[in-house]
Amino acid sequence: MPAPEVGGRPAGHAGGHAERRSSGHGRRRATRGGGRVVRVVEVLAIALASLALSIGLIVVVSGFFVNRDQAGVSGTGGGPGQAFADLGDGVLRPGQSRPAYNSNPPTSGPHVPVAVTRDAAPLSDDQLLQALEVGDVVIFYGTRQPPAAVRQLALSVAPPFTPALAAVGETVIIAPRSGTTGLVAAAWTHLLHVTGPADPQLRQFMDYWLGRGAPGVRSGTPSRRSLPAS
Repeated sequence: MPAPEVGGRPAGHAGGHAERRSSGHGRRRATRGGGRVVRVVEVLAIALASLALSIGLIVVVSGFFVNRDQAGVSGTGGGPGQAFADLGDGVLRPGQSRPAYNSNPPTSGPHVPVAVTRDAAPLSDDQLLQALEVGDVVIFYGTRQPPAAVRQLALSVAPPFTPALAAVGETVIIAPRSGTTGLVAAAWTHLLHVTGPADPQLRQFMDYWLGRGAPGVRSGTPSRRSLPAS
């Protein structure tokens, strides 16, 4: 028997269209739902990648400024002894006013180049800075005569003092300095205070800093410059 007609069309025919429409709508909804999930995953991946990049950039930039600040405070940085900011090795003319140094005794800064010609003799600031600039190490003591152990220690690290060696930064200079308690070792931008020559830090200080001097001076490209008259 033929199927009864509904609205002028066979009932079965209408039902088939309804099933196909329903099935098509279901597939489209599923497709749209899957697309939304994919898009959410993509957005999350992009956000995570951006966050990781931002964190990495912050770490790099922070490290750069930390390193730059440390270099500014410590001068040459590293090595034994207390570090001071490098005030440069500019040349002063005799009688020209000098700057305020950042340590006592001074370990860097503009000065009049005056050679050291005697060992175990008082040094002016100009002589001291000139010696440190070229790479000498200076050991200060507060007694009238240099302790014998200090001289022996100096000779175990470097050849005996001569003006020629002092001029090229290849010797340890010992010198009295008023107000010195124990011993004070000086190198370019560095100081070390010890109670006596038996302190192993003193030997380490001399071994490390002897021959270094101001940056650029030992390499044959001195950084010094004449300062304008004040």
